[in-house]
Amino acid sequence: MHLPAASLFRFRSRHWLALGAAALLAGCSGHQTRVELGDAAQVLHLGNMTEPNDLDPAYPDSSQTVQVIMALMEGLAQFDPKTCQPLPAGAERWEESADHLTWTFHLRTSALWSNGEPVTASDYIYAYRRMLSPALGAEYSNSLFCLQHGEDYYSGRVKDFGQVGAQAADAHTLILRLSHPVPYLLSLLCLPYWYPVHPATIEKFGRIDQRGTAWTRPGNYVGNGPFLLAEWRPNQIIRVTKAPTYWNREAIHLNEVDIYPVEDNAAEEAMFRAGQLHITATMPINKIAVYRGDPLLAPLLDQHTFLATYFYRFNVRVAPLNDVRVRRALAYSIDRQEIVDHVAHGGQTPAGHLTPDMPDGFSARATVPYDVAQARRFLADAGFPGGKGFPHLDILYNTNEGHRQIAEAIQQMWRRNLGIDVGLENEESKVQSDSMREGHYQIARFGWIADYPDPSTFLEIMTSDNGNNQTGWKNAEYDRLIAASHAAATDAERLALFQRCEQILADECPLAYVYFYTRNNLRRPDVKGWYGNPLDTHPFTGVYLEVPGR
Repeated sequence: MHLPAASLFRFRSRHWLALGAAALLAGCSGHQTRVELGDAAQVLHLGNMTEPNDLDPAYPDSSQTVQVIMALMEGLAQFDPKTCQPLPAGAERWEESADHLTWTFHLRTSALWSNGEPVTASDYIYAYRRMLSPALGAEYSNSLFCLQHGEDYYSGRVKDFGQVGAQAADAHTLILRLSHPVPYLLSLLCLPYWYPVHPATIEKFGRIDQRGTAWTRPGNYVGNGPFLLAEWRPNQIIRVTKAPTYWNREAIHLNEVDIYPVEDNAAEEAMFRAGQLHITATMPINKIAVYRGDPLLAPLLDQHTFLATYFYRFNVRVAPLNDVRVRRALAYSIDRQEIVDHVAHGGQTPAGHLTPDMPDGFSARATVPYDVAQARRFLADAGFPGGKGFPHLDILYNTNEGHRQIAEAIQQMWRRNLGIDVGLENEESKVQSDSMREGHYQIARFGWIADYPDPSTFLEIMTSDNGNNQTGWKNAEYDRLIAASHAAATDAERLALFQRCEQILADECPLAYVYFYTRNNLRRPDVKGWYGNPLDTHPFTGVYLEVPGR
């Protein structure tokens, strides 16, 4: 029977995938695959989507970079792999004062750097001084503004770091004094920008506030985490091996993790089928339904919701995006439901605001609607009726087939709904990250994953001085509301301030929201101790490989 070309492709795709699934699930006779060898040797092969910008904990550029850094370094606390609740790590215990402003951390005396030296409270303090050095340009420096005089030191109002709220009572006792209570402080401490660094190593290769030095290269890297940096070949592989110096090394089951930055998700899925990867970072969107609908393939599909938002940034320093009416027109004319249903295919939820629904019950009331008639009025009011005279703009997206398809869909919506033509431009993730940081874009695809389960992790990235607000947008009232949230007497008062922040973002449209994420990737059933969780974060502690049939 003759099949139309499209149907024939689908048939062949399903047939090939089914054969691959049978091999993956049953094991191969004869030649052993990379994953089969890895199972026997406890070597995990992991797709990681992008090449890290660096392995410096002060300025990771993506959650994939954080994943690698978390293998090499450790902070005072660590996320539970199932619940994301903070657990003791570099600190074995802590106490909080009655006013929630003073925290005392008791460091493990068994914690060592990979060169055998003890990890001390002064190493944390050195790292905090480094993070708050303006010349370093750490995008997450504001994370430490909650320390007493942290922001003052960063801005230059305080010159002596000794006045900042981080002191060592002794070599293994660290005291943090806060300018205001931070309900999610322990979650913050799980993040790389709060990790200690080894001062002598930093200064061997450069200044305390110097970016991009050779200290993060193999042979130079001194970390305190469960793994050592054994190899880093850019755009090919990062290999980490079990650290003999780690305080909890007996709990580490993996001997090695090989991490592959594969931006092409079709290539990554092919690697998975060929037995080269245990876990992928993502998967082609046109394969999601294929895996979901096949009994042999379904066990390989790993789907879970997590706290993350997919959106487009507008560079408001560039005309006509400096006109709020133009930004509203662009944002109001995106049919998010159409993208979720017919482009993304992964169970995502259309997003009309920045913050996804939170575990604490926060759900943003403000929304940016899909309203073509209103969008056309905004564009006409801005001087471009029917799109007439609208200048050329480009959508910048990082190299990924899914991002390209979404950009093409939005390009078509703007042509259909507004009568304007925009171009598409793609760059590798690392290059795109630099372009956004330097303001060399007009419209850019971006996504934000929660650092911790609180609305502030989303809303604070849009304050005027936040290193992750790379739109050029500033709003004094928005900044005031975020500052007021730090001093709020109750959670209800704090969440009410966040509602007002969401309304300002909806009115000003520095961002065009697309959807709230669902993670769609592939994972072999022999990987144990790896869980879907609200932050999509996966410490390698506790992960192990089970040899099928044993």
